[in-house]
Amino acid sequence: MTSVALLDYGSGNLHSAQRALARVGADVTVTADPDVALAADGLVVPGVGAFAACMEGLKAVRGERIIGKRLAGGRPVLGICVGMQILFERGVEHGVEADGCGEWPGTVELLQADVLPHMGWNTLQAPEDSVLFAGLDADTRFYFVHSYAAQKWELADDDLIAPAKLTWADHGGPFLAAVENGPLSATQFHPEKSGDAGAALLENWVRSL
Repeated sequence: MTSVALLDYGSGNLHSAQRALARVGADVTVTADPDVALAADGLVVPGVGAFAACMEGLKAVRGERIIGKRLAGGRPVLGICVGMQILFERGVEHGVEADGCGEWPGTVELLQADVLPHMGWNTLQAPEDSVLFAGLDADTRFYFVHSYAAQKWELADDDLIAPAKLTWADHGGPFLAAVENGPLSATQFHPEKSGDAGAALLENWVRSL
C-alpha cells in the first residue's frame, strides 16, 4: 500500500484530509516526525489560515527543511490551500509580508474580486497533459475557500527540466488553482472537501507515487 505522510504543523483539516486520502487507498500517517515524513512515498502539506502563521507553524517542526529534502531527492510533495501558498517566495496579507518556503518565485497576494473570500465551487482550466486532473471533465468543479492566491507564474521554462503544468481559475481575475512541477504539486482548492472530483484528483496523485 502507498504510504502518505500528512504533515502536522498546527494548520489544516488534518482529519478530513486523512479520511480523503485513506478513501483512495493510501496508508496515511499524521505526523510531525521528520524521519516519518521523509520516508513516506508521498508527503501532503495542508494549510488553513494566515500565510505568516502557517509559516511559523511549519518552521516550528522544520517543515520547510522536510519539503526541501524530499524535493532534492525527487520525492513527491502535495500542498493544499495555504499549503500551496507557502511554497512561493513570499505572502502579503493586510500589508504584512512574510517569507515562504521559496520553492517557487512569486508573491501570494489578495485577489482582486468584489466578493471575498472566494468561497464555493468553481471550474478550472487544466492542461491536457495534467496528471492530477486526468480523467476529469473540463466543467468539473472544486471547492475553494480563500482570499489570497498566486496570480502569476514567474518560473521560466528554461529553469526547469520540463515545463510546469499550470491550472488556472478565475475570481475577479485569473489565479493559479494548481501547479504540477516535477515532484512538487499543489492545489489552491480543497480536494478533501470537493467530493468525488477531489477524490479522483487525490487518487491520481496517489497512483503517481
